[in-house]
Amino acid sequence: MTSTVRYPVVELRQYTLRPGQREVLIDLFDREFVESQEAEGMAVVGQFRDLDDPDRFVWIRGFGSMPARARALAAFYGGPVWKAHSAEANATMIDSDNVLLLRPVTTRCGFPAPAAGRPAAGSAPAGLSRVLVTIYSRDRPFDQAFADFFDRQVRPALIEAGATPLACLQTEHAENTFPALPVRTGENVFVWLARFASQTHLDGYLRRNGSSADVSQQLRLAPTARSLLH
Repeated sequence: MTSTVRYPVVELRQYTLRPGQREVLIDLFDREFVESQEAEGMAVVGQFRDLDDPDRFVWIRGFGSMPARARALAAFYGGPVWKAHSAEANATMIDSDNVLLLRPVTTRCGFPAPAAGRPAAGSAPAGLSRVLVTIYSRDRPFDQAFADFFDRQVRPALIEAGATPLACLQTEHAENTFPALPVRTGENVFVWLARFASQTHLDGYLRRNGSSADVSQQLRLAPTARSLLH
């Protein structure tokens, strides 16, 4: 993991789509909503197909701060690109409010710099790599002891499995600075992400490492062709 925080504020967004509409949204998103968002000062960190739900699209967005988030979102959603394509995008969606607002657990736990530049629009499909997102939930905030548990037990198991730990995040409890886009509130989550070379490697890791009672969700994700995380 990097020693500096590239995105101090992170959104993990899970969209429930209308049946058969995921490829429509991915094509639109990768073509129209990547550079246009980043031009307003945010980062499109990764976008994915959920391997266990054909109607779920997952993506990650990063910001420099909560005030920067407010400015960037206002500029994008009030701008010409969203105005031109919002109807088409919204037509694919049943729900877009499943959003976790997160921050890195420590300065060492943010997303790493991309290994390579973003593929151009219209690029060939992404390779075989897979990303695992594990979400822990509790009725109280996660403390340093839980972060130590990740470093002591989870990280070594990931590395032994040939995976690359990507980031370790927890709930950002700051007030939502752009209320037009809801986020989940009143929750305490701890989220880690890791990259696997293939689905076989990912599934082998999951067979060997059972989930604890605190795990509320695990997402097996396939990067889209233009995802920086791949």
